[in-house]
Amino acid sequence: MSFKFYMKNTLILLMILAITISCKKENQLEKEIANINIDIHIERFDKLFAEVAAKDLPKLKQAYPFMFSKKYDDSIWIAKKEDTLQKQLYAEVDKAFMNFDIAENEIESLFNHLKYYFSEFNPPRVITVTNDVNYRDKVIVTDTISLIALDNYLGSNHEFYGNIQKFITQNLTKEQLVVDLAGEYAKKYIYQQQKKTLLDEMIYFGKQLYFKDVVIPFKTEAERIGYSQEQLDWAIANESNIWSFFVEQEFLFSTDSKLPGRFINPAPFSKFYLEEIDADSPGRLGQYIGWQIVRAYMNQNEVSLKDMLIASTEDIFNNSKFKPRK
Repeated sequence: MSFKFYMKNTLILLMILAITISCKKENQLEKEIANINIDIHIERFDKLFAEVAAKDLPKLKQAYPFMFSKKYDDSIWIAKKEDTLQKQLYAEVDKAFMNFDIAENEIESLFNHLKYYFSEFNPPRVITVTNDVNYRDKVIVTDTISLIALDNYLGSNHEFYGNIQKFITQNLTKEQLVVDLAGEYAKKYIYQQQKKTLLDEMIYFGKQLYFKDVVIPFKTEAERIGYSQEQLDWAIANESNIWSFFVEQEFLFSTDSKLPGRFINPAPFSKFYLEEIDADSPGRLGQYIGWQIVRAYMNQNEVSLKDMLIASTEDIFNNSKFKPRK
């Protein structure tokens, strides 16, 4: 047996051993987190409002005063409840969410992870609503309440979404509900100075995505970033080219206000202005690269999740030793 053959096999065995040990540690950690066992009760305000009789509306208003603007009297709320389109909306939500068990279990798991990493976290009231498919406000989080607008999770091909662009509707699914909730909590725990450069934007969203890695590990990577698997595969396959483009174009430290629109903000594709690339690329590739930089930083440094979330762009970038996948 040659020395070269021996060393090659030894390295393979060491890699297998390292992966095995890592998996065991992760499994043990997840068991420990599951044992926190937060139990929540989903308050279906959407159903309560849809079914309330006019005579019982004052009781509902008393139970949920924050859901009723004082500018409107009871007749306005009753008229809204009886509106034909609203009734159709309620019916579709009720049909899609007759069984809320999976979503409830995922929210409980998210809250278990939040409690493990942030001891000060206290589970809020979780209240479901409808908001006339205002997909920009699917989830609203405060210290004591989480509001989830279920009419934004009826499925990417639902008839209600016919006038909404595909890159948005692809994430109007049940699977994204807990992902959106995790994203809102990420915003609460991240501290970052004013975003001036493209790299600032990349690191900020990289922090959000790494936060999701940690608190919703039961979701796929594609779900965490809101890509299809095909879009994620494209980003992985082209990671080196994307990075080279950013570096060669001197985009990282640029304060050009157009760059977030090209590479950070939701869009059907990223705008390299290269015909052979743009059509195939997913949007938000700046977020994707920022995610990989933050992952590299966490792999290279003994840093807690909390400390990473408040670390500066410079600290994370300079100490990440980031190298894109070839």
